[in-house]
Amino acid sequence: MLWPVVKALLGHYRRYPFQIILVWLGLTLGVSLLVGVTSINNHARQSYEHGEKLFSNPLPYRIRAKHTSNKIPQGFYIQLRREGFNQCAPFEALTVNTADGADLVLVGIDPASLIRFQPQVLLEDITSLALMQPPYPILVSTDLASHMEWKNGDSITLADGSQLGPVVIERNGQLNGTRIIADMSLLRMLERSSGISTIACSEMPKEKLAKLKSMLPSGMELKRSSRAELESLTQAFHMNLSAMGMLAFLVGLFIFYQAMSLSLTQRQRLVGILRQTGVSGWQLAQALMLELLVLVFVSWLCGNALGMLLANQLIPAVSASLGDLYDANVGLSISWTWQTSLYSFYLSAIGAIVACAWPLVRLLRSQPVRLTTRLSLTRFTGTEFTIQALLACALCVAAIAIYQAPQTQESGFVIIALMLLSVALFTPFIVWKVFESFSYTLRWVKVRWFFADAAASMSYRGVATMAFMLAMSANIGVETMVGSFRDTTDKWLSQRLAADLYIYPNSSAAARMSSWLAKQPEVESVWWRWEKELSTPQGALQVVSTGPSEGELDALTVKLGVPNYWYHLHHSKGVMISESMALKLNIRPGDYLDLSGKLGQGWQVVGVYYDYGNPYNQALISHRNWLYAFAGSGSVALGTLLNEGVNPIGLKRRLESVFRIDSDRVFDNSHIHNQAMKVFDRTFSIADTLGNITLVIAVFGIFFATVGGEVSRQKHVALLRCLGMSGRELIVMGSLQLFVFGAISLLIAMPLGIALARLVVDIIIKQSFGWTLEIQFVPSEYLQTGLLAMLSLMVAGAIPVIRMIRQTPMKSLRDAL
Repeated sequence: MLWPVVKALLGHYRRYPFQIILVWLGLTLGVSLLVGVTSINNHARQSYEHGEKLFSNPLPYRIRAKHTSNKIPQGFYIQLRREGFNQCAPFEALTVNTADGADLVLVGIDPASLIRFQPQVLLEDITSLALMQPPYPILVSTDLASHMEWKNGDSITLADGSQLGPVVIERNGQLNGTRIIADMSLLRMLERSSGISTIACSEMPKEKLAKLKSMLPSGMELKRSSRAELESLTQAFHMNLSAMGMLAFLVGLFIFYQAMSLSLTQRQRLVGILRQTGVSGWQLAQALMLELLVLVFVSWLCGNALGMLLANQLIPAVSASLGDLYDANVGLSISWTWQTSLYSFYLSAIGAIVACAWPLVRLLRSQPVRLTTRLSLTRFTGTEFTIQALLACALCVAAIAIYQAPQTQESGFVIIALMLLSVALFTPFIVWKVFESFSYTLRWVKVRWFFADAAASMSYRGVATMAFMLAMSANIGVETMVGSFRDTTDKWLSQRLAADLYIYPNSSAAARMSSWLAKQPEVESVWWRWEKELSTPQGALQVVSTGPSEGELDALTVKLGVPNYWYHLHHSKGVMISESMALKLNIRPGDYLDLSGKLGQGWQVVGVYYDYGNPYNQALISHRNWLYAFAGSGSVALGTLLNEGVNPIGLKRRLESVFRIDSDRVFDNSHIHNQAMKVFDRTFSIADTLGNITLVIAVFGIFFATVGGEVSRQKHVALLRCLGMSGRELIVMGSLQLFVFGAISLLIAMPLGIALARLVVDIIIKQSFGWTLEIQFVPSEYLQTGLLAMLSLMVAGAIPVIRMIRQTPMKSLRDAL
């Protein structure tokens, strides 16, 4: 008896095929983004674990220069080997540009120093030894070779026309990710500089580790790297990706809900007839649940396939971003896993059952006689929207209560989720009330019908409007965040990199180099900046100095300060601190601070400045106070300000020639600025892509909801055509209806998206990184997104009407009755 009932219910989709497309589309696209983002996150974490080992040998200790621009002298590594530290190996990193614009990271190794880490492997089986022999091949992973379409023996053409290679693909699983392994001598040929980026060491006894620490000069540090440390660095990045994926899944679930709700509403007469012929409510429930499970299963399969395709398209950008930001080595090939698929299936099944529970219960509990009138469920629309509005108020109160409590990164995401849900649930009630009031109060008959018909269509467009509003607000929030980050980063770099050349000499040569630079005709002035790291009860404190010139004042990005803070900094015991330090220790301008060691106590905080990305507490003091405390000790940097229009290349070459300074200790402003903005654009392109995909899902949802609900409008359209309204007028009114839906959603989404960005800055970023930024509005981006979305909606509103007016008015009216 069950199968005939199932066939009768599924026959509805033969007459209205757009509804089955809408049901499939909503859940499939939502699952695809969820699976894609989850796969990327899981793959990245697996790459972190694999990245802890190089050629399957653990090297947990890292010796690095404290300042990222400095390198370790090669003589220090030789000294370590003489002292018996054979468990240490040198590594050098170099970024090269290919002729087709790709960035490659070469990791230079000393294959001979790595032999001792592979005691059970024969020499002829160690592939890295071949890197030492001409023509100096390079070793790449299989996934990178597949992504770049390289084969064994290929050569890579660099931007300067030189050739790199031949390529050797490592097929034993010992190499993973985007790093390219080469012999150290090859990197010396590509970039004529001495020095080492990192010295990695394996486990050693505590006594030997203490001896190693005592041998380190003041400009170097020893750290133990671990997967937990790397995951803590990248946790916020992955949480943001997960939030975007869950938001897209929620939008897709809304579309699925409104499609199933519309489908059940349009089948109410069929259900009423089946009930009157003796079919029980339990049989109908079984048939409908079977239909739901099949739809969920098919959507889940399609969503997994699309999700893996999306993940493999996005993983190169994610890998490059994590490599630039956190030096993480993430592979370029993602494979399917049961864990991700089961996770998406559980969420899909639970979400689909929750979404369809109320429409299904409402249909089965209605009286069969009322179901056959086609009226019973439509009358519930206003009541449902009122209940949703009350639920939205409750969620809003909960969000406010959580906001008042101590804030954490997790509470920030909860507040954002509650805020989005509350506004989404309240939106249909507002739209319905506005349309209903206009349908009674306006004078013009056509306009009154316009709003009355729009209010009636809320029964199948209400949830799609919620999804569209959520997607628009998320897109506006992402655009605001990206615009704010880009503007803040650009301004901050322009201020901090006010000098044209930055030079990092040895302390002994700094005075001679400064005098020589001041005598050069291209140089306008030379700024000194001392730097030293201190141990304090609150953790590591980085103390830096600044001169009193106006240019150095302009290069300081001040957030807050006491009156005349620059004067107090240089003429009293004043100190300025970084924003992250001020937020972490709850310090405000005017407070007094005790600094450890030679600096002593009684320092007045005269200002707080922005210092993005610095993991240390940082304090800024004057040169005069620095000399009193440290007598010129510490690391030094020279900022060289050139005359207007002067090219720094000639001065840079003369400087390297006269003082024999390595080129990697001299940086020009434009290079640093361009590299930083390139990393920025690459990082935020991922969030922008996910936001655009979410918006496309919502536009598709409201489009198919309108097409699928055309049967509800067929009678109205046919009557109007019989009364003399032209087809052109009906097309315009259909387009304008969705335009009004979109306009109201856009008016709600605009402040919601900006509020979303503000919450991300004030809670999530502040708790994750310890700094904030100023929100910058990007009206051009808002306008472009709004116009594209509104144009899509107008086309979506016109197409169903065009389909209906192709028939004669009497035939349309006869089909509708």
